[in-house]
Amino acid sequence: MVDGVVTDRTTEGAVRKAMWRLLPFLGLCYLLNYVDRVNVGFAALTMNRDLGLSAAAYGLGAGLFFIGYFFFEVPSNVILHKVGARIWIARIMITWGAVASATAFVQGELSFYVARLLLGIAEAGFFPGIILYLTYWFPRAQRAKVVALFFLAVPLSSVLGAPISTLLIQNGAGVLGFSAGWRFMFFVEGIPAVLLGIVVLLVLPSRPRDARWLTAGERTALEQRIAGEDAEAVPHTTGIRRALRDGRVLALSVVYFGVVFGLYVLAFFLPQVVSDLQARFGVRFSLVQIGLVTAIPYAVASVAMLLNARHSDRTGERTLHIALPALIGAAGVAVALYLDSPYLVIAAVTVCACGVFAAIPVIWQLPSAFLTGAGAAAGIALINSFGNLSGFAGPYVTGWLADLTGSFRPGMWVVAGFMTLAAVIVVASGRRARAARTADARPPTRPA
Repeated sequence: MVDGVVTDRTTEGAVRKAMWRLLPFLGLCYLLNYVDRVNVGFAALTMNRDLGLSAAAYGLGAGLFFIGYFFFEVPSNVILHKVGARIWIARIMITWGAVASATAFVQGELSFYVARLLLGIAEAGFFPGIILYLTYWFPRAQRAKVVALFFLAVPLSSVLGAPISTLLIQNGAGVLGFSAGWRFMFFVEGIPAVLLGIVVLLVLPSRPRDARWLTAGERTALEQRIAGEDAEAVPHTTGIRRALRDGRVLALSVVYFGVVFGLYVLAFFLPQVVSDLQARFGVRFSLVQIGLVTAIPYAVASVAMLLNARHSDRTGERTLHIALPALIGAAGVAVALYLDSPYLVIAAVTVCACGVFAAIPVIWQLPSAFLTGAGAAAGIALINSFGNLSGFAGPYVTGWLADLTGSFRPGMWVVAGFMTLAAVIVVASGRRARAARTADARPPTRPA
């Protein structure tokens, strides 16, 4: 028993070190990733006019990112599993940073579409790769909290990135010879990803056994703990083909699609929704003020996300910790644009953001319950790639409906519908899984 206690303490020490060493660094990488993915939402405030883009054309271009992302996501994650996180994450970051900076030179619809498509191809595999990477380092009882801490980069990218992006747009015209502030913003915000990608190549350990900042005992204890948990939860290694055909993977893909639909509509259109409040309510915002107001829902959502993930880990319950936030978020976005005060509109959008962000880290605890090895790499990537197709559908549908009706309201109802669908599917899947476990636990009946 003493040996077991010592081993547990050694593992806990290794986990604490991994949290401090890895999560801030990986969070910074993801913050840059998300800024370079969605800064187009702020660029649209002036770029659309400069390039002659309609709302639908902008939505198509914003969403084309996810077409390249979709087709290259699974191969990228399988490669990461084979060659190691250090090499592959560095490759992803350097190439996406280069493409993000090159977006500064687009000249019209076609070049805008090409730049967004190439950015998706370059970035494919980063997020699911990190989700897979975290399963190498952290025991199951802590993973929702760990993913939530990592995912804090998304709301923080808006809390920090929104005012920075709008400041660069507002003051960048003429700097380094760029004719417009949005061009300067794209160029500048891609550079840190390239530099940090080089740092990843130099310092990131692919597995606990590669971490020089762990003692030999900590490396062994941590790897044995995680391998033991994986073997207990999923006794047989999951192959790639089996994972890609698993009905649970397909169900989670639809769930993730529904929740992320809301995430990307917020990311790409919230700045324009805030800007439209000026015409509706007679208020006036500068570009920087739009960025600051846009940051409010994300700041509050980051707190809701951490609380929900922590409670999910503490109780071990996953289904309701996904379904309830999704339903709450759907209600918030459905009523937001019908309210008669700019403060109430922002409050309702904040409720939607809380629902979206609270659900996402918990969703990522479900694949590891039935996938391991290369199958986990492929399954996680498929869920993420299919789910992120909503990043194509969401902006395009929202932009098309805005052009058709002159309002963002119909698009917000579509968001609410998909988030509700996600809640229904995850509850149904949870009931089916519980029924299957109950059936397996029953003793076999003897023939009369």
